[in-house]
Amino acid sequence: MSDPGRRREGARREPEMEVAPIRSTRIYEEIVRQVKQMIAEGRLKSGDRLPPERDLAEKFLVSRTSVREALRALESLGLLEVRPGEGTFVREVSVESLIQPLALLMASQREAIGELFEARRLLEPAIAALAAARATPEEVQEMERILEEQAREVAAGRTGLVQDAAFHAAIGAAAHNRGITRIVHAVMDLLTQSREEALGTPGRPSRSHQDHRRILQAIARRNAAAARQAMLDHLEAVEALVLGTERAPRRS
Repeated sequence: MSDPGRRREGARREPEMEVAPIRSTRIYEEIVRQVKQMIAEGRLKSGDRLPPERDLAEKFLVSRTSVREALRALESLGLLEVRPGEGTFVREVSVESLIQPLALLMASQREAIGELFEARRLLEPAIAALAAARATPEEVQEMERILEEQAREVAAGRTGLVQDAAFHAAIGAAAHNRGITRIVHAVMDLLTQSREEALGTPGRPSRSHQDHRRILQAIARRNAAAARQAMLDHLEAVEALVLGTERAPRRS
């Protein structure tokens, strides 16, 4: 057992962890899920020290082996830090490491999905405008390749989901701002389920491809205003489909 006197100076208090008994056949994964959710909700904060393995096993009603496997997985994800002689602590959490626990919180909450669409409406039209100003000829050519592949997928009766994600990612990359690229990937990952729902609607894959064509044409013409508007129209149409709202896309 670690000596409390050896705790790193300034470390946070040991939090009160309210957990649910584990009934999953993949026990350690359920522990990982619950700890991720506690971090996402702020019940576990950076610097908090987790209870010892024995106490966690009693809280989760599982074996210490399952707890140990879960802690190793959380450490590999960059969420926890094991300090020899001191204990296991919640690390300073990056945007990327929060994506999965945030997704767990938001997957079934339509209000939260609406907030993510609002974030997309604020971010992605501006990103498309930057891409119109900054995209290299090679990047425009890559976007064209992606859309040609999407057209083949749609013609074959498939959704083109992979190409849809790749196109938005390519626009983010063409903005030439690594912070923007990370944000776009995070938001798109969180909306994976809703995007699948939208593209599964009859006629939507073809409409999505047409919207993408408009966006790319504006980017290729270096028309930042048109790229911004085309992206906004596209996002509003998808949002209306997913959330069942009455928002109608504006046309330039």
